[in-house]
Amino acid sequence: MQICMDWRSISFDWNQVRGFLATVEEGSLSAAARALGLTQPTLGRQVAGLEAALGVTLFERIGKTLVLTGPGLELLEQTRAMGEAASRISLTATGQSQTIAGHVRLSVSDSFAAYILPPIMARLARIAPGIIAEVVVSNALSDLRRREADIAIRHVRPTEPDLIARLIRTDHAHLYAAPAYIRRHGLPASIDDTEGALFVGVDQSPAMIDYLATHGLHLTPKNFRFYCENIVVGWEMVKQGLAIGVMSEDIAGRTEGVTRILPEFTPIQVPVWLTTHRELHTSARIRLVYDLLAEELR
Repeated sequence: MQICMDWRSISFDWNQVRGFLATVEEGSLSAAARALGLTQPTLGRQVAGLEAALGVTLFERIGKTLVLTGPGLELLEQTRAMGEAASRISLTATGQSQTIAGHVRLSVSDSFAAYILPPIMARLARIAPGIIAEVVVSNALSDLRRREADIAIRHVRPTEPDLIARLIRTDHAHLYAAPAYIRRHGLPASIDDTEGALFVGVDQSPAMIDYLATHGLHLTPKNFRFYCENIVVGWEMVKQGLAIGVMSEDIAGRTEGVTRILPEFTPIQVPVWLTTHRELHTSARIRLVYDLLAEELR
């Protein structure tokens, strides 16, 4: 079934569309309600109102999961651009106001701070020159409830009920090596042939070895000659040809001179969650930075 939409003849409001998009993005009514700062019954009424206005069913419930129907998928294609446009309009309108000023503290991982964040900060400086951005670099989770940061970019979903979180996208991490490593050591013929391969580790606990085993890569401590908890330093080791390393597509794609290897390695999912405290989300400067990050990271 296809939706033949004549926008002039359909009566619904933007809140309904926003609720629909958030439900798709978050995967459930409860998560979407938290992301929008609404109650679940309110969001449910918005989605139901949109379905009534269109005369179609947008979601099917399979167990505890909401699955888009055919009309829901078509509507998603047509309304996602509306959501992105609304975000851009909001940013433009807010960015033109030179009165928005003040301190905003961002908590991000070291690799994200080094490779992803700088061009976003450059745009923020153009849009809102009165905002002072402090980047807190930490691979640990900042406690937003204790105001260790105003906004956090995390790779795990927050569970605190008073936080607002949005899953911006999901990146994937693969194995990479530099030409210098390949010349000196060659490459394993397959994912099962890693006896002499060298890897960069985060620390000397068995956790990383156990985790990589769940993705089909079976290593021993002998495979690790280099360790560093700082992901940026570890990635520099990979770039210099010292060892093989794991890195997200996003960062590896911005790095010249590294090659993805062992394609049979099961990619590691790297979700990107944008998180802030519910109270801070009402602040003009926090909202501006939050929306800018959401648009740029998407």
